[in-house]
Amino acid sequence: MTTRAKTTGKPGDAAVPSATSPAALDDPRLFVNRELSLLKFQERVLEEARDKRNPLLERVKFLAILASNLGEFFMVRVAGLRQQVEAGVTDLSVDGMTPAEQLAACRAGAAKLMAEARSTWQELLPEFAEAGIHVCDFEQLDKRQREAAVAFFTQTAFPVLTPLALDAGRPFPHISNLSLNLAVLLRDESGRELFARVKVPSSLPRLVPVPPPAKGGDRGARAVYVVWLEQLIAAKLDELFPGMEILESHPFRVTRDAEMSIQELEAHDLLETIERGVRRRRFGSVIRLTVDAAMPDHIRTLLLKNLDLEPEGLITADPPLGMSGLSLAAIDRPDLKDKSFVPGLPPKLAAADTDIFAAIRDGDILIHRPYDSFEPVIEWLQRAARDPDVLAIKITLYRVGRDAPVVAALLDAARNGKEVAVLVELKARFDEESNIEWAKELEDEGVHVVYGLLGLKTHSKVALVVRREGDAIRRYLHLGTGNYNTVTAQLYSDLDLFTCDEAMGTDATELFNYLTGFSRSRDYRSFLVAPINLRQGFEALVRREIEHQVAGREGHMILKMNALVDRRMIKLLYEASQAGVKIDLLVRGICCLRPGLPGVSETIRVTSVLGRFLEHSRIYWFRNGGDETVYVGSADIMPRNLDGRVEVLFPIRSRKIVRRLRDEILEAYLRDNVKARRMLADGTYAYVAPGDDEEAVNAQEWFIAHRQTGRKDKRGKKKRQQRFRP
Repeated sequence: MTTRAKTTGKPGDAAVPSATSPAALDDPRLFVNRELSLLKFQERVLEEARDKRNPLLERVKFLAILASNLGEFFMVRVAGLRQQVEAGVTDLSVDGMTPAEQLAACRAGAAKLMAEARSTWQELLPEFAEAGIHVCDFEQLDKRQREAAVAFFTQTAFPVLTPLALDAGRPFPHISNLSLNLAVLLRDESGRELFARVKVPSSLPRLVPVPPPAKGGDRGARAVYVVWLEQLIAAKLDELFPGMEILESHPFRVTRDAEMSIQELEAHDLLETIERGVRRRRFGSVIRLTVDAAMPDHIRTLLLKNLDLEPEGLITADPPLGMSGLSLAAIDRPDLKDKSFVPGLPPKLAAADTDIFAAIRDGDILIHRPYDSFEPVIEWLQRAARDPDVLAIKITLYRVGRDAPVVAALLDAARNGKEVAVLVELKARFDEESNIEWAKELEDEGVHVVYGLLGLKTHSKVALVVRREGDAIRRYLHLGTGNYNTVTAQLYSDLDLFTCDEAMGTDATELFNYLTGFSRSRDYRSFLVAPINLRQGFEALVRREIEHQVAGREGHMILKMNALVDRRMIKLLYEASQAGVKIDLLVRGICCLRPGLPGVSETIRVTSVLGRFLEHSRIYWFRNGGDETVYVGSADIMPRNLDGRVEVLFPIRSRKIVRRLRDEILEAYLRDNVKARRMLADGTYAYVAPGDDEEAVNAQEWFIAHRQTGRKDKRGKKKRQQRFRP
C-alpha cells in the first residue's frame, strides 16, 4: 500500500543494470507490469476510502468504485489473460512475465484488495452509527423493525423474485454477470436434499429502510436504519418454497468474461454484429465466483461444476458481496458528503445574451470541467441546430450515456434541415447497447451515421459546425479530452476547447472525410491523429526536447495522461532522461515506466493525483527552448491509443490558454501535497506531504476555489444553477 512521507526522497535502486545504450533499455527490469500497475491504482482508490479527511459517505463511495473497478478488471484483464493461458500463449510481458504468471499474480492481488475493502467496511460501520446511519443485520432487528422489513418483502420484493430449482427437469439456471444470488439448500417431505437459486433483484434497493427500534436506539431526527436485502430474502425463503424445509442459504456472485471478439473484416453489417456480440457477452464464460466464507464445500463444489470454473477462480469473502451496489451515498446527508458548488463559466460566455459564435471568433475559449460547466457545449450544439446560417454539423460520439442532450440537439438539427454526420462508436466497451439505440434513432431522422473504421475504435472528441457568414464559410470546432456525456462531465476532470482556427478547421474536415469516406490524407496541418501521425509526431516532440537539452537550452516536459504503457515511448523517455531532460509525468493510473533509476530515469518524476474527481484530461506540455508547445486531446500513451484507435491531439494556439494550462492547471497538480502520490522505482507509491514551512495544496479543491465567473442574466444578477454534487 501507499505510505505517507514528508518528502518522497530518492527512490531506491531497483537492482537494474546501467543502461548506456538503446539496446540496454529493453531490459525487462526497467518496466512495471501493466496489470499489476492497474492493481496499484486500485490500491490508491482504496486509500481514499480509508482517508479520514474525506467525508464519510464519500469514503463508502470509493469502496463502491473499487468494487466496480475490480469487477471490470476480472471481466476484461483477467479474462484476457485466461484466454491466453488456455490458448497456450507463452509470450512474455514487457517486464518478463508469462500470461500464467500474470494471471496468478492478478488473482492474488485482487483477492487481497477485496479482503482489505471488507476490512475497511467493517471499520466504517461504527463511524456510520455515530453519525446516525445504522446498517443492521436482519437478526439484529426488533419486532417493530422486522414487521416493517417483512412488509417490504411481501409488498415489493416477493412479486419480483423467481426461485429456480435444480433437478432432472430443470437444468442449472443461467447466472447473469455480476448478479447477487442465494444458493439455497432444501429438504422435501421425503427427506431428499435439493438445491435452488434465488437472484437478488438489482432493481430493488440493496439496503432496505426500516424504522428505529421501538425502545432505545438512535432517536435523532437524522437517524437512518437499513437492513440488507439479501438477508431479508434469506429470512423469508419459506414463502418462496412453501412445504419445504430450508436447511441453509449462502450468497454468491458470478463475474463473466466480457471481452467481445468482433470479426469486423468478416462482418456484413457491423451494427448487427455488435448487437449479437453484446448478447453473447451475457453468456460469457465465468471467470470469478465469489462466495460467502460460511458456504460449505459441497455447495462450492456444486457451483464450480455447474459454472464450469476451475478452483483458482473461486474467491471467498466476508459479506457484503457485491460492494459496487452499496447505496449509502444516496442518503440525504449533505454534512457527510463533499461540499456542493456552482460550476463556473468563462467570462466571455458569462452574459445570458452571449452570441457564442461571436465569442469564439473573438478568441479561443477553454473550459475546465467539472469546475467549469459543460453547459456551453450543449448550448453551442443547440444553438447550431437552430441557427439558419449553420449548414452542417459533424461529430464523433464515444460514450454519451442514456440521457443524451447532445443527441437531442443533433436530431433537432436534422429536423431543421442541417447536414448532420455522426460517427457513433459501437465498440465502446459496456456502452454498446446505448450507442446502438442512439445510432438507430439518428438514422431514423435521416442523419448520416457511420460506425467507425474497420479494426479501429474512434476515441477522439471532435465536433465541427460549418456556418455561412456573409459570402464566406467559417468552421467552428469543439475539441476535448472527455466524452459528450452530461453525467461524466460532472465526475471527470476534462478540458474543452472552442476555436475557429482555420488550420484546425481544415484538419477537422480532413478527419471527418477520413472517418466517413475513403480519404487517405496524411497531411494534417495541426492535429496529431492516430493511427496516422500521432506516434511519429509525439516522438518528434520528445526528440526536440532532447536536442534542446544537448544544446544547453533546458529541456523540460510535463505530460499528463491516464496511463503510460507503450514500451517504445517509455524507452524514448528513458533516452530523454539520460540526456538530462527534466520530465514530470502526471499519470493517474497505469504507469509501466520506473522513475528514479540511476543512469536510466533519474530526471523523471511520476505523480498520481486521485481525489474527488476522476482525472481524465490529457495535457502534453513541452518547453521547446522557451517557445512552449502544448497539445491536448483524447490519447493516452498506450499502444491501443497510438496504433489501434482514432485519436486526436490538438495544439493550443492561444498564448493566454498556454499560460493557464502551465501556470495554473499543471502547476496545481505538481504542487499537490494532499492527494498526490509519488511513484518510486520499485512501482510502489508514497504520499507527497507538505514540508514544515509549506501550505497544504489539494489541486482539485484549488480548482473549485478558483473556478471561472458564474453565469449572469441581463440584469447582472447571477442565474440560478443546479449546485454541483457528484
